[in-house]
Amino acid sequence: MAGQLEQIAAFLAVADAHSFTQAAQQLAVAPSSVTRTVGELEARLGVQLLVRTTRRVSLTQAGTAFRDQVLPLVGGLARAQDDVRAFQTSLKGRLRVSAPLSFGLHALAAPLVRFKQRTPDIDLQISLTDRFVDILTDDLDMALRISGTPTDLSTIWRKIAPVPRSLVAAPAYLARRGTPLVPGDLREHSALAYAHLADGDQWQLTDPESGLTEPVRVPATFTCDNGDLLAQLALAGEGITLLPDFLLRDGIAAGRLVRLLPGWRTPDIWLTAYFPPYRRLPAALDLFTSCIEDAMGAGPL
Repeated sequence: MAGQLEQIAAFLAVADAHSFTQAAQQLAVAPSSVTRTVGELEARLGVQLLVRTTRRVSLTQAGTAFRDQVLPLVGGLARAQDDVRAFQTSLKGRLRVSAPLSFGLHALAAPLVRFKQRTPDIDLQISLTDRFVDILTDDLDMALRISGTPTDLSTIWRKIAPVPRSLVAAPAYLARRGTPLVPGDLREHSALAYAHLADGDQWQLTDPESGLTEPVRVPATFTCDNGDLLAQLALAGEGITLLPDFLLRDGIAAGRLVRLLPGWRTPDIWLTAYFPPYRRLPAALDLFTSCIEDAMGAGPL
């Protein structure tokens, strides 16, 4: 049995062509199928919509009234379908993106400008926060995050660029507390810990020669959810911190921060794009992600 929309489509085709045969040709189905489908519609409504003769098919009074009422609805449905299809390829409308605060301030401006130059009709809304967001409940189209390998099964994700990290402290702090030479020495120091990373104040350090990993829990003097503030505290000599290099380069280059335990590696983290579970990304979202990827280049952040 045909569905209601199929029944209405068959009826309108016959009403327009005044012929079951011509309607069947338009719908690319057998005439018997059109006859059966329209008959099912009349049976469901309990009223005759068409008068059939050997020469012509005409509308009854009820058929005329029904046609006049359903035509605008069918037209609206067709427009809705066209609008939805256009959403997949359109570079218009709203795009809401969440990104980490520090990353947004240090690295997001250039790709945003490039994207807006290519999509002037997009209303781009950026939310900068270091908390982990739920893109489904927070009404987001995309979230950029710096973290370890994603494990969220409710979203799809794409790694964009590795984010190297370094253990650092200010020379004044090291003069006061000593320089750690092996991971175990860190236990006698003060950590400036980032709140939103899984390792927190327990830093996993791997010897690249042996491959052995040593977890070290460092007493946290400060715990904060923003890397820029932790970097400033490190510059002020308040402790040792483990942060992405893009927050530390200026301080290291100026000699105001010193890399510690350079022979040891920390777990890899990435700039990762998270999306709702689309089967295929809409064009605007795909282009925005490409602008971020192009800005990051092939190397680490």
